[in-house]
Amino acid sequence: MTAGFLFCSDPLRASRTDPVFAGEAAQARACGAPVALLDHDALLAGDTEAALSRVVRGSGPYRYRGWMMPSAEYETLERALRERGCALLTTAGAYRRAHELPGWYEEFAALTPASVWASCAPGTPPDAAALALLAAPLGAGPGIVKDFVKSRKHEWDEACFVPELTDHARLSAIVSRFFALQDDSLAGGLVLRAYEPFVAGGEARVWWVDGTPVLTTAHPDSPEHLPEPELGAVRPAVEALACPFVTTDLALREDGRWRVVEVGDGQVSGLPAGADATELFAALADA
Repeated sequence: MTAGFLFCSDPLRASRTDPVFAGEAAQARACGAPVALLDHDALLAGDTEAALSRVVRGSGPYRYRGWMMPSAEYETLERALRERGCALLTTAGAYRRAHELPGWYEEFAALTPASVWASCAPGTPPDAAALALLAAPLGAGPGIVKDFVKSRKHEWDEACFVPELTDHARLSAIVSRFFALQDDSLAGGLVLRAYEPFVAGGEARVWWVDGTPVLTTAHPDSPEHLPEPELGAVRPAVEALACPFVTTDLALREDGRWRVVEVGDGQVSGLPAGADATELFAALADA
């Protein structure tokens, strides 16, 4: 049975694909893949029956393409689809490995900035003493604050960049502000990363299907820039991660080495404006 695609529906008109993903749905159909719709809001609200009301029972395996969701909600989606005689080609375990930094870090440790992390609930940042212990393996120098999925890079000085990790008072203030801004959307906990200087020119987002790079696009935050990264060292790490559909964001460090800035599950990674994803959907349909 040909695998289908599960896209988010339009919040204002449930029978249509969310306008953000309408072009992708058309490309999936052009590749001969079935398309079904998921009510993302209903899923996050805990109403799986409403969320999957437009998914035909027994309609086969799916790849999700839509808005991010927490790993726990993805697991709920996987279970609900299974109960309807369907399946997700990316399991909940694979989604968590690719979507959250602790899941992919081991395979990419030599290719990405040094990182440490701690599980935390929203609204409960570690105190200054705990942060000092957490940051100690990173040593002196600047760092980045984020959760298991996202940073607040648009509040760079306020809640993201730490000029000196051994300045524990400043580190604690930035982490506290980060937690305040993330509020209930905090994913998993706290991550501290060593800061690495990259050259200007944006990041490249590489799309991998079953361990093979099938498309390179610009990063959605810098769609006007499309670097051409070296992938020789990245491919073994992607293969070792053993997730069927992932993205890697790469940037060129000032010393001339390509570095993996982020890994993501391809189902919830954004395409930059104007990107032609024909090759991507053809590869997904063939896989």
